[in-house]
Amino acid sequence: MSESTTHIEDFPIRLRGNSFDDFAVGTVFDHHWGRTIEQSDNILFSLTTLQFNPLFFNREYARADGHHDIVVASMLVFATVFGLSVEDLSERGGAFLGVDDLSFERAVHVGDTLTARSTVQALRPSKSDTNYGIATWLTEGFNQQGERVIVFTRSNLVPRRDAKL
Repeated sequence: MSESTTHIEDFPIRLRGNSFDDFAVGTVFDHHWGRTIEQSDNILFSLTTLQFNPLFFNREYARADGHHDIVVASMLVFATVFGLSVEDLSERGGAFLGVDDLSFERAVHVGDTLTARSTVQALRPSKSDTNYGIATWLTEGFNQQGERVIVFTRSNLVPRRDAKL
């Protein structure tokens, strides 16, 4: 029986996403794919995060409140739209610095498909680490009719192209 040896060079690092230097204020990213929110997504998310609002899991309650179907938990809408933006904006790494001006503009219902678009709002070098810059994006989420359902800004530390990490 022969021994095989695995070396770190057998698994090269593949950088994905954009570096700080790839962004310019005003650049728009139409994020890929989109995501249809299924009833199972909503129920699991609602119950595991202790969001016991009956709008999120009781169809008759939702209808009595004027909705045509179960309403998707707002934080699941946020997490989904945020997640759709990661590959283009922050996948290279760097600390998440927060969300501002979060607004839920329209109810999302089970079966709706969400898409996302982000616009670079601001860029500045990091004062504490020259390997990074701080990027701020405005992210919008839309349903399948093109209606905006959520909007927020978020900021991240983003590594520079030539960062020595």
